Amino acid sequence: MPAGPINPSPRLKADLLGAIPSLRAFAMSLAGNMDRADDLVQETLMKAWSNLGSFTEGSNMSAWLFTILRNIFYSEYRKRRREVADPEGQIAAKLATAPAQSGHMDLLDFREALQKLPPDQREALILVGASGLSYEEAAGICNCAVGTMKSRVNRARNRLADLLSVRSGGEFGIDSEWQASFEGAMARPRLSRVEQG
Repeated sequence: MPAGPINPSPRLKADLLGAIPSLRAFAMSLAGNMDRADDLVQETLMKAWSNLGSFTEGSNMSAWLFTILRNIFYSEYRKRRREVADPEGQIAAKLATAPAQSGHMDLLDFREALQKLPPDQREALILVGASGLSYEEAAGICNCAVGTMKSRVNRARNRLADLLSVRSGGEFGIDSEWQASFEGAMARPRLSRVEQG
């Protein structure tokens, strides 16, 4: 097993560390459980570090890491195909626990609604809306056409808005964590260089 580069550049280290918050959000969107998401991120970072020599410096570190995380998640999913993620509703019950602040409750509602989206739509929305990747980059990670990615994001955005019965983050409390999560997921994604023309 390769041990990664002996002396990675400071920029490479910074890019790797800088991607962790987005990586955690993506892992949470896939796993639906913070402990499992943290395990996914840890496995991803270990795998990325051991294969850092294969990363082309200057290319998109986040896209590379998202691809690794996604592959790990779906490999585990195939192994555990017979398992039911929440057989007795324990995770859902935790989400329904009343928080101390209404903004936190809104965030929990958002996360619960996000988990109700089909996996391909949830994944697309997190990659494009919340992580800021272009449609082209997200399509590359998910190994699908750019048009398919656009369709998934659009359907996910519309379904999420319907589930939450809202049209903007302003309809909820002023909690900054909630506002950032909702507005990031519902924002229009940036265009890639190809899409900009």
